[in-house]
Amino acid sequence: MANIPGDLLYTEEHEYVRKSGDTAEIGITDYAQGELGDIVYIELPKVGTKFGKHDVFGTIEAVKAVSELFAPIAGEVVAINERLDKEPALVNTDPYGAGWMIKVRPSNPSEIDALMKADAYEKHIGA
Repeated sequence: MANIPGDLLYTEEHEYVRKSGDTAEIGITDYAQGELGDIVYIELPKVGTKFGKHDVFGTIEAVKAVSELFAPIAGEVVAINERLDKEPALVNTDPYGAGWMIKVRPSNPSEIDALMKADAYEKHIGA
């Protein structure tokens, strides 16, 4: 069964958001990494990149598929997880910790509040 921490917010596309001060950490959920299988490559944007809600912010490549990563909120990238260049499997082993992908300064912080809470995400994936 997928791990769904109660302190995070979620999207229908299986990204999560962790609020931290004036930034938001974004990654993919445990459920998503499990569906993808062994992750071999992740393409992330550069720091300073701006995007809108639902824009593609990168791609993730697993042994069985390549998927786009969708921005759960609009904002500017303030940090990327550079460890994922050499260790993409961190997304498999620790998606909510060492496997985070980007940190964003939201352009509209209220968008975060519109995301799914853990119980709604659990229903969404049928857990």
